[in-house]
Amino acid sequence: MSSLHNLQNKIKKEAQLIWTRLPDNFKSTWQIRAFALLKIPMVAFLGPQVLFSSDQKMILKIPMGYRSKNHLNSMYFGALAVGADLVVGLLAKTQIEKSNSKIQLVFKDFKAEYLKRAEADVHFICDQGEEIKALVEKAENSEERVNQTFKAYATVPDKFGDEPVARFELTLSLKKKVKKS
Repeated sequence: MSSLHNLQNKIKKEAQLIWTRLPDNFKSTWQIRAFALLKIPMVAFLGPQVLFSSDQKMILKIPMGYRSKNHLNSMYFGALAVGADLVVGLLAKTQIEKSNSKIQLVFKDFKAEYLKRAEADVHFICDQGEEIKALVEKAENSEERVNQTFKAYATVPDKFGDEPVARFELTLSLKKKVKKS
């Protein structure tokens, strides 16, 4: 039994070593897909991919294809909404994890402005990490729900470069979990 336990520990250590050597974007992409598969399968179905992640900025991609297109061969507005939700939500999730606080995240409202048809892979960008961090700190120090609206935008680099094809405003609502006595 001891040799089996030692083998399991060795395999676990090797897996952890391999995981630490993987690029952050790869790890972030698989973390989001695993979470989505377990909690929000529709998100997993779209196959989002993290392209860039920092404390300040998040960029993710939703590929254009059978799963995300509409009848006009452009990206379905629901897939665009998922991308906006994820890019802001992941940036917030990162800040919440760094705070080591138990904070619940939900979106209170959503506004979208569609500017051009997205007819190829879509990149979603949110660069308000500092503002999100401040909201997380506010939630940590309050027993009330705190809300703030954040902006994201979508581009189709293959067709329009950095020109936005859609703009989004999402109100992030955070509340610290209070221990029940």
